[in-house]
Parts: sequence; C-alpha cells; structure tokens
Amino acid sequence: MHIEEIYKIYQQYPSVQTDTRKLKKDDLYFALKGPNFNGNLFAANALEQGASCVIVDEKISLKNERIVQVNNSLKWLQELAHFHRKQFSIPFIAITGSNGKTTTKELLHSVLSTTFKTYTTEGNLNNHIGIPLTILKIKPDAEMAVIEMGANHLKEIAGYCVYSMPTHGIITNCGKAHLEGFGSVENIKKGKGELFDYLRQHNGTVFVNADDLAVKELSRQIDNVIYYGFSGKDFHGKIIKSDPFAEVLVECEPPLNIKTNLTGAYNFSNIMAAVTLGKFFGVGNKNIKNAIENYKPSNSRSQLIEKGSNSIILDAYNANPGSMKAAIENFAGMKGNKKILLLGSMMELGADSSKEHSDIISLIDQYQWEAVVLVGKEFNRVNHKYINFEDASRAKTWLEKKHFENTQMLIKGSRSMQMEKVLE
Repeated sequence: MHIEEIYKIYQQYPSVQTDTRKLKKDDLYFALKGPNFNGNLFAANALEQGASCVIVDEKISLKNERIVQVNNSLKWLQELAHFHRKQFSIPFIAITGSNGKTTTKELLHSVLSTTFKTYTTEGNLNNHIGIPLTILKIKPDAEMAVIEMGANHLKEIAGYCVYSMPTHGIITNCGKAHLEGFGSVENIKKGKGELFDYLRQHNGTVFVNADDLAVKELSRQIDNVIYYGFSGKDFHGKIIKSDPFAEVLVECEPPLNIKTNLTGAYNFSNIMAAVTLGKFFGVGNKNIKNAIENYKPSNSRSQLIEKGSNSIILDAYNANPGSMKAAIENFAGMKGNKKILLLGSMMELGADSSKEHSDIISLIDQYQWEAVVLVGKEFNRVNHKYINFEDASRAKTWLEKKHFENTQMLIKGSRSMQMEKVLE
C-alpha cells in the first residue's frame, strides 16, 4: 500500500489515534513501539473498537482487510502528516526554544484566533509523535497553523521541519535545557537553530527576540527577519510592572498597553512575540490586547493561586537553569516580607548538574527568605543549609504542618519532580 492510499482512508475518516484507550469508532490507528510499549499488541483491540484502519509494523496473526502492515508505523505516521501538510498553502508557524515556547504558542494562538481559523499544538504534544498528530488534526478550513517543537538532541528539529514544512518560525531563546541530550550549550544553539536553518533554505520568515544574542546570531543571512523585544527595531516595548502580573507597553502607534494574567517579568518576551506576529499578520490592536489580557495560564505555568491568606506562584511545569534563575529573581523582587521557596531539582543537565544546582543555591543565598525547601536528589548532592526532601509529597507534608498565613510562595521544578503535588 502507498501513502496516497492511506491518505484516502484518512480523508474519509480524518481522526488518527496511537492509543487504544482513547480510540473512537472509525479512528485510524497507528501501532507505535517504544522502550516500554508495543502498539502492535493492541491491534485486535483497535479492530474491536471499530478502527477504520490499523497500521502495524509487526506480523499479526489476525487476518483482516482493515489491517495494513508496513515497515515502520512511526515513519508512516510522519509521512501521512507530511502528505497532509502539502495540501495547505497557509502560514505554518513553528515555535521552539529553551523556555517559554508553550506560553508563546498559547498566546499566539489566542491572538491569531481572533481573526483567523487557527489550529495549534494541543498541550505540549511537541515531539516526533505529537507533531504529526497535530498536523493531522488540521482541517481544510484552516487559515493558520501554529506548531510547537521540543527537542533534546541534535537533528530532531530538522526532522520535524521535513514533514511540518514551516513557513515562519520563532526561537524564543537558547538556554541550558536538555543539556544532557545535546551535550553542550553550543549544541543546544545548533539544535534550536535547525528551525532557522530550514527557513533560511526555504525563504521563510523568522521572528527574532532582539534581546537574545544567541538567537540573533542564529538568524544571520536570513532575508526575512522581524525583530521584537526591549531593543527590537520592528516591534519594541517595555515592562510597566510585574508584581504579580506582567503589564507591558508596546511602543507602536497608537501605543498598546496590555495587562496580563501572567506572573513575572520573564514573560515579557513571550508577550512581545505574540504581539509581533499578530501585528505582522494584520490582527488589530484591540483584538491583540483582548486576546492576551483574557488568556489565563493553566497546567502549572506562571499561575497565581490564592489559598487562604497565602499567594502562590505555581510555575512547576518545567525548569532549567535559565528559567529557575528568572523565576527566583522575579519572586525576590516582588513586594512581601514572608516568602517561601519550594524548588524541585532540574533534570537532564548531565555532567553540569551539580554545578548548575550549586549556582541556584548561590543565587538563593543572596536573598532573605522565610523558608527554603529543596526537593530531589540533585539538590541533595550539593552543599546547602536549606531543608531538603526526596519528593514533593514529603514537601507537602512539611507545608501542611506549618500552617503559614499571609505568606507568598514560589513553587517550581522540572516536570518529573511534580512539584504541583505540594498543593494537592
């Protein structure tokens, strides 16, 4: 069977699933394999649940005309996404970066959706499986597509670009995220830069955070560059305040004042990126302002939670040295006399892990805190004077016993630390 034949089935039943637990009748099921799972084992289940077609890459004893055997189900999923992508001539905007890519994606989707039928990555489905599934959810009525790309090693984003074929791109920043997989800071830049490499080769347009020297460097020799930020020559602005929510003034004509529901000055570049692309694609100032002001973060990203008399900044979806430093400094600068840090370890830092955690300790030492609680083995491996627990559940028990009142808290950590459990 050829990809065109699979695509005809997809056109008739345009819903794709890789998990039989979520499968609906007439879905197209791709049996994927990984270190801890084998979707081929559930081919019969998929048929019983009414799958329109089951794509497998292992021999299945069951004989059924709805079963199609291929050499690699994942590659066929990606090829199907590629074939579908080629049916569109709309802007495909790719977003990557070490910090802020999901928030930027959500803000941009909110802005563009005021004016265009816009499809975007759901949640953080930004990998080799999530990106094809995102593309395959794009319907014929699409006017814009926003694709988030995550990566933890070289050539990953380059591979995503092959089948997503972006026309526009943003690299939010280049920091020490997934250092273990990339191997070095220089490789992180190269890995993120693969998006701009593709757009350079295909005469695409890039949007550059002018305040990030690494991103500016990656945009060299690209013909179509739009700059934004504090020093952006095309779109620039400034932070009015950030205690607790970020308020931004975009210095355009007329000036655009935006009061957000995002905590922290570090969200400035995310906000400016959304404003910049909105204005680039002709979205009106009023729509841009309303879209960003009405966006409320969720899923443990820059959330402000009021619990009794306490104010809690929950920014625990993920963490790396850059985002951790920015969050601590922003929190330290906020008004308040009783502040508590509850920080989870930063993962995937490889040989640099001890140094990076030590640097965070040194930063914490510069300020006065009501209490500091560090969670995870990585913090426990470096010298410090603070409370240390193995996991978030023990930190939760400690917090419950303290009965703090009129206190501000910052909760942050890598995803695997599940620091949001402190509040459960």
